Amino acid sequence: MSWYHPIAYFFAGAFIANAVPHYVRGITGRPFPTPFAVPPGTGESPPLTNVIWSIFKLLVAFLLIQVGEFSFGFSWPTLASGIGFVVMSVMLVKHFGQLYTPSH
Repeated sequence: MSWYHPIAYFFAGAFIANAVPHYVRGITGRPFPTPFAVPPGTGESPPLTNVIWSIFKLLVAFLLIQVGEFSFGFSWPTLASGIGFVVMSVMLVKHFGQLYTPSH
């Protein structure tokens, strides 16, 4: 395994984690922030934009996983992707939690 494979797998996991909320909100017909909204990242985009954005992110994740011999099961590639998934999930919770949590 080359030195950059775990990095690619990490970002694949991050892209998958970020694709999930956009996809779920999009297919349920609810708006959600995207970089294409005004203001970017905090304004809400329509559901179709979110679904397309999610599919793009899943495609990028798929391409990143192709850099090596990725296989599910306990392995370094799976661990790197899982860590990327967890890190991005926590970052998304913090970012979107601030948008949807009322200020006290």
